[in-house]
Amino acid sequence: MPTPTKGPRLGGGPAHERIMLANLSANLFEHKKITTTVTKAKRLRPFAERLITIAKKGDLASRRKVQGIISAKNRTNKTIVHELFTVIAPAMAEREGGYTRITKIGNRHGDNAPMAVIELVMDPVSPKQAVVQEAESATQASSTPAAESSDAAEAEATETEAPEAEATESEAAIGTDATEEKAEEKTEEK
Repeated sequence: MPTPTKGPRLGGGPAHERIMLANLSANLFEHKKITTTVTKAKRLRPFAERLITIAKKGDLASRRKVQGIISAKNRTNKTIVHELFTVIAPAMAEREGGYTRITKIGNRHGDNAPMAVIELVMDPVSPKQAVVQEAESATQASSTPAAESSDAAEAEATETEAPEAEATESEAAIGTDATEEKAEEKTEEK
């Protein structure tokens, strides 16, 4: 169990709290989403994430450790541990934490307790990471064909020089016309 939190426990004693968290995590792994109070969800998050981190190792020792925490005496919990190791842990292999998400859903009608849904985040890691990897591969790919890019740069340079040459010719023609007009104006004034 992670470091104990300050304040009163969820159950009457430490053993009862451990059993409650084990049952909540078993239900979370079985259904991928459970509705509970906000306090229980916040206590469950580090407990369940630690079990997923242990399950990501995938060896026999970690399987036995998780079975011992979730309660190996129950046959259904053995199937839940199997699902944790074969389905959930491989899905979380690329993720470095943050395996669960807590969403507050309002208060319960009976006693007005704040309720939340805690669920496993089974989505791919992040599209941002994929974009970063694509950008890195693109920069590496663009740096290798340096000869092709230098030929393309020379072709672009010659294309940009041609319109400039035409522009200077047209400016020269306009300039000669303007000087001729000025000369005519001067002669008219005299």
